[in-house]
Amino acid sequence: MNKLTKIGLSSLCGSLAAVSAANAGELTVKGGATATWSSNAGDVTGNPIGLSSGLTFTGSGELDNGTTFTLSLTETDQSAWSAGSIALTMPSMGSFNIAGATGGNGIGGYDDKMPTAWEETWGTSLGTSIDLAKGVGSSMNVQYKTPSIGGTTLAIAFSPRNTGGMVNDKGTSGDKASYKQEGIDAMLDINVGGQNIFLGASQSERDGANKTGTNADANKAHQEGVAGAIFTIGPIKLGAQATAEYNGNEQTTSDVYGYRNIGYGVSFNVNDNLSVSYGEMESKKGFVSGENATVIMEIDSIQAAYTVGGATLKIAETNCKNCAYTTGSANDKDATTVALSLAF
Repeated sequence: MNKLTKIGLSSLCGSLAAVSAANAGELTVKGGATATWSSNAGDVTGNPIGLSSGLTFTGSGELDNGTTFTLSLTETDQSAWSAGSIALTMPSMGSFNIAGATGGNGIGGYDDKMPTAWEETWGTSLGTSIDLAKGVGSSMNVQYKTPSIGGTTLAIAFSPRNTGGMVNDKGTSGDKASYKQEGIDAMLDINVGGQNIFLGASQSERDGANKTGTNADANKAHQEGVAGAIFTIGPIKLGAQATAEYNGNEQTTSDVYGYRNIGYGVSFNVNDNLSVSYGEMESKKGFVSGENATVIMEIDSIQAAYTVGGATLKIAETNCKNCAYTTGSANDKDATTVALSLAF
């Protein structure tokens, strides 16, 4: 090998090393598994043993100008990939996030922020079929979030068509038989001294295919809103919030006019290992036929969680009245849910 070749190879190796160092990133994997035992009074329980697993892959790196990027892929409940996002965080300029089906962007990440020891009141083994304010968070969307100024951020999320679900690269969502068209969310979040206040709104245009109906303003836009506060006092967290949803569908008296949810929660960290909580959620479903044509579902849950290392033992006692927005004693249910979660 002549000297010129040696010099060329040395220069190439040096260049490759420099490029590798400049573009170096890392990939981390976290996961866990949860086994549950569910006892639901009034339901046909069958086998009460349940098992779920979850993996989250997080890749991160940095550009030359200090901008960092993060890729997140999540697999839950022994199923296919259920959520994914790409985030770009720019120094002093905020961040962009491209995501879908996570429910985390826009107002979707605030559908129920109440403090708990384990799960949301409606998230135990009872099938409540509760309707939550999701905005564009369950569809492929792009979000910009401002830098934190005095603990305050403003996030704007946009979806070209708010039809829900993930879309692969070079793919499209298709029609999905949804009346929702483009949607936009705005979310204001204030954190000062451990106290949190949040306020947000969402609007998705309707396709307007049918302009006839019993009400003059049929087929208006689909609108949602959320407001709440969480206060921290030592080991205690207190929270209250409300969400509202107007479907914009007023064609017949049997159409659902909208939903209104009011939630409360309090949690107490007894020590580093043990936490307990109590929460309530009232969800009101309204129909076009009048103010009194409503069904109110009421849920309350007492929960406790005890952690030792990477293992957590959790229990929830949950009661639900008018579950799935259906009246009658058969739909007044209660459940005991016990879970063992292992994190790695």
